[in-house]
Amino acid sequence: MAKRPARVRRKLVEFDEETWAALDLLGRDSMKTLQELADEAFRDLLRKYDRPTDLKAALKQSARSSAAPHAVAQNRSRGGRR
Repeated sequence: MAKRPARVRRKLVEFDEETWAALDLLGRDSMKTLQELADEAFRDLLRKYDRPTDLKAALKQSARSSAAPHAVAQNRSRGGRR
């Protein structure tokens, strides 16, 4: 079983019968717990919407977004394209 971080949040979710059966079968076939499947699914969802999944990724994203206006201003001052 995967280790849980010191601070965890719990949420009750509800599945229809068909979805539960499909998730249960997927978990058995891949030898993963429902928690492992949920972790993977939520990480994929966050990536899809370009949201950081951990502190390191959040810092990188923040550095990129704060550097972008500076780079555009430098390019304009050099007569570059917008």
